Amino acid sequence: MANDDLFSDGLRADLSQNAPLAARMRPRRLEDVVGQEHLLGERAALRVAIETGTVGSMIFFGPPGTGKTTVARLVASETGSVYEELSAVSSGVAEVRKVIELARHRRAEAGRRTVLFIDEIHRFSKAQQDALLHAVEDGIVTLVGASTENPYFEVIPALISRCELYEFRPLSRDDIRRLLDRALLGAEQQSAPSGGKVDVEKETLDLIADAGLGDARRAFTILERSLVLAWARGLARLDEATIQEAAQRKLVLYDKGADAHYDVISAFIKSLRGSDPDAALYYLAVMLTGGEDPKFIARRMVIFASEDIGNADPRALEVAVAVFRAVELVGLPECRLNLAQGVTYLSCAPKSNASYLGLQEALSEIEEHGALAPPVFLRSTGYSGAKVLGHGVGYEYPHDSGGYISQRHLPESLWRREFYRPTGEGEEARAREFLEEMRKLRRQDQDPR
Repeated sequence: MANDDLFSDGLRADLSQNAPLAARMRPRRLEDVVGQEHLLGERAALRVAIETGTVGSMIFFGPPGTGKTTVARLVASETGSVYEELSAVSSGVAEVRKVIELARHRRAEAGRRTVLFIDEIHRFSKAQQDALLHAVEDGIVTLVGASTENPYFEVIPALISRCELYEFRPLSRDDIRRLLDRALLGAEQQSAPSGGKVDVEKETLDLIADAGLGDARRAFTILERSLVLAWARGLARLDEATIQEAAQRKLVLYDKGADAHYDVISAFIKSLRGSDPDAALYYLAVMLTGGEDPKFIARRMVIFASEDIGNADPRALEVAVAVFRAVELVGLPECRLNLAQGVTYLSCAPKSNASYLGLQEALSEIEEHGALAPPVFLRSTGYSGAKVLGHGVGYEYPHDSGGYISQRHLPESLWRREFYRPTGEGEEARAREFLEEMRKLRRQDQDPR
């Protein structure tokens, strides 16, 4: 059928008597999988392992609707294994042990492998994950865990060390369009509930692909709901308003307890650092819409003010602390305004990480060489016997010399070291000029060479 023809034919499906479209469209062969080319493309590691029957236990992680469950089933079918499935939401240790025992007998009596698929494995407790360790290590089951979260945050290290990790990426718009085309063209076409037909144009299908947000299941669901609405209303053509109604609203791909939490806050901080208030406001809006605790955002802004702005604009820390206090005082939804004000100020402030780098360098020095004792003249004189030890002898009191002295204060072996190197940005330019003069005086007065 020509490409132009498929849109006039539309999707004819008796949706009330069949499984959801997403389930009906699940690929039954490895070559039918769309997307995840980095895992399943020709000569890709996972594909080679499946085709050669050399798969070991693994964890699939990535956003929903990207094919994790589908590929897990294909691992079993392509390797001739028995497929067992558990959900971490509804299964406990007893269910896990029961499946493992069945797999043990199956291997001993029939020589057949068992693929154990555990959906949302990140929801398993440590005890539940521990129950899997020996079965995975001994090859009694080939574990395929699926998670929408980064396994390094939620899965115990012992289990991760026994598994290969494969990251599933959001499907591209073109990937979802291919799947939607397949739904319209494929064997799923049957009679519509009303016996009528709804035309789906290319541009309309593009809208559904965009509304899918990289999630094939969501895209299929929107298509299915849209057509049901169109059929019920007697529409001859699927339109944008019907699609928007079927989609209900665009989902925010953000979970304050999941991987997206770390990705979005990272993008937020990097946008602040990059002096991009537009991007910083966008990621702020993503976090707020996703239900992030505004105090968490404000705390990160306080840290940012010192780490990335520092003395280039000392007022930045004052602004960030004031925002945090305002968030505590006002709360949602009004505190969004305080956060926005702080975000735009921090974004546009001059940047310097000199304080942060100076501390890191000092910490590295101590880690490598240990903490050296201060010079004797800097040591405390506030206890009996200090004078006998010579503590404080030779100390120059700055206020007796107009507030500035050339006496060194670092331990002798480090007196040439410079940990703080102010930039020429904002207020820090004055600090740099001042320190250059002070360090020059110290070198002149105390350099033995």
